[in-house]
Amino acid sequence: MRHLHTRTTRRRLLGALAAGVLCATGLAAPAAVAAPGAAPAAAPGVDAVDAGLALTPPMGFNNWNSTHCRADFNEAMVKGIADIFVERGLKDAGYEYVNLDDCWALPSRDANGKLVPDPVRFPGGIKAVADYVHAKGLKLGIYTSAGTKTCNTAGFPGALGHEYSDAQQFADWGVDYLKYDNCNNQGVDAKQRYTTMRDALAATGRPIVYSICEWGENKPWEWAADVGQLWRTTGDISDNWGSMLSILKQNLPLAAHAGPGRWNDPDMLEVGNGGMTDTEYRSHFSMWAVMAAPLLIGSDLRSASEETFEILGNREVIAVDQDPLGRQGAVVSSAGGRWVVAKEMRDGSRAVALFNESGSAQRITTSAAAVGLPAADAYSMRDLWQHRSYNTAGTISATVPAHGTVLVRVQADGRWAQHPPAVELGLEGGTLVEAGRAATLTSTVTDLGRTAAKRVSVALTGPEGWSVKATSPTSSPSLPTGRSLRTKWAVRAPAGTPVGSYGLTLKASYRSPTGARVDSVLPLSATVVAPPPSGTSGLGDLAWLSATNGWGPVERNTSNGESDAGDGNPITIGGVVYGTGLGVHAESAVEYYVGGACEAVTARVGVDDEEGADGTVAFEIWADGVMAASSGVLTNAMPAQPITADVTGAQVVRLVATDGGDGITSDHGDWAEARLSC
Repeated sequence: MRHLHTRTTRRRLLGALAAGVLCATGLAAPAAVAAPGAAPAAAPGVDAVDAGLALTPPMGFNNWNSTHCRADFNEAMVKGIADIFVERGLKDAGYEYVNLDDCWALPSRDANGKLVPDPVRFPGGIKAVADYVHAKGLKLGIYTSAGTKTCNTAGFPGALGHEYSDAQQFADWGVDYLKYDNCNNQGVDAKQRYTTMRDALAATGRPIVYSICEWGENKPWEWAADVGQLWRTTGDISDNWGSMLSILKQNLPLAAHAGPGRWNDPDMLEVGNGGMTDTEYRSHFSMWAVMAAPLLIGSDLRSASEETFEILGNREVIAVDQDPLGRQGAVVSSAGGRWVVAKEMRDGSRAVALFNESGSAQRITTSAAAVGLPAADAYSMRDLWQHRSYNTAGTISATVPAHGTVLVRVQADGRWAQHPPAVELGLEGGTLVEAGRAATLTSTVTDLGRTAAKRVSVALTGPEGWSVKATSPTSSPSLPTGRSLRTKWAVRAPAGTPVGSYGLTLKASYRSPTGARVDSVLPLSATVVAPPPSGTSGLGDLAWLSATNGWGPVERNTSNGESDAGDGNPITIGGVVYGTGLGVHAESAVEYYVGGACEAVTARVGVDDEEGADGTVAFEIWADGVMAASSGVLTNAMPAQPITADVTGAQVVRLVATDGGDGITSDHGDWAEARLSC
């Protein structure tokens, strides 16, 4: 838990770093802090596989993402979560740990140097909570830091110098899982601090899963396999698309380091906390599962929606995460934000995630051979969100909605013929519509199966009042393998329709060779757009098609304030103040419709001065999916850099700000004086 959620908090942490309170690279480490009394002889590391600990990624709950240190984090909440695990089937689905995060203790130890549970939050103490959780057939987790204090500003006691005493308290209370954070670590070597707690836990004789939370700063994947069972690979996640995406990209390359009893941990789940759409939460859950990540629920299940329970309780997706072979999915391809990630399963199948990073629907395709399956006449393919099985001749493909994920499990087996052929629905070209003018869209229905799709028909529907008419055939008696039914549609939004996104639904029906009817539905969106103004316009004043941002909303003509719209400051780069532009925070993307009528985008880009010495950002301008200009990586020490892109003939321009490849920390990017010339 590294609470970099606001600029104020970040500056407080920076001040602490300067004072030597937090871990600061390059600071001389003080002498090791001695534990009160004589510590037991150092216990040797216990191999996680031999000990039977975390042979699959831990699953459970942690309160931090939903409560932080608020008063509603208490004994009643923890017991209520345990009850819900049982009542709603989450325990049966594999969720096991009910974990307490920071703020469970009083700020001071007792006269004997022991930790004291907060009597207001936990009037019965931690052992009573553990006993309650254990009685439900579940396990209890707890939190502390490998420093003198935890991360919360209230200054709760950390375990540095108290490792053996604290570990024994945890064991005596019946704790089954320890999350060990990294704040206020006095500059002591990370490996030393985390190894000491490993030995202290081993000395208790109680099996306790050990979660190393040092934010990936010291590359724990390279040394922690014999120290703990899981290790954080990134900074804290936040409940927004940009944060989830950045963490995903940092964790994916580390696949080789994961396995039974040694897991890469990209932080807890945000599913259900409200900052993302259900489509984005399904992607979040799918990608954590294919990465064999710990699945720790971060939402308050007492008020969770049915959709949240449906996502978290999807046993077919959970089975991907919990596969006993213990492989983390590897990236097969990622061009244009079209990700294919494949995970080898113990039964020889492959779980394949087709993940669409972009803000519009995209076709993502791969093959059985590309994901590591042996050659075969055909394959069985199970859609883990639709809960339906198909056969495929070898192509694994789908049109994936914006920010969506299609997760399938594919195998070469002799039962493929009992499944209907897989049929892919798609829409060629864009879905941009100017109100009052007909736009031509082309739908496709393609047979991916080894068997033919019979009696195929297709329909496209739009919002009430829209005109949607087919201008070519909408049916075919048969589609053999690889053949498509292509249908042109004239789509017209009524004159005066406001700019914005509107739902379209593409539906196909067909028969399998056995005569079984199959219906397939692809939800899409059409965007009503207005032509850009002639001349030169400030992008901070124009309506955008879409905008995603790492922290808070994209700001018009001010810097990024990280929280609510309008909370930014004047755009300032290298001491120069700019009156217009866009204030963003990596990862960020802002799209504009230019309708083939514009020639150039210009700006002066850089990291805003408000973040002090922190922040690295790279700026890119894309025209119809092709990069037209790039700034390279810029730091706070650099003045604003000019960037110009030729966008002649483009329909859509996208302004992208990435984290510069080093993760998201204070990455406030400014598109100063951003202008569009038409």
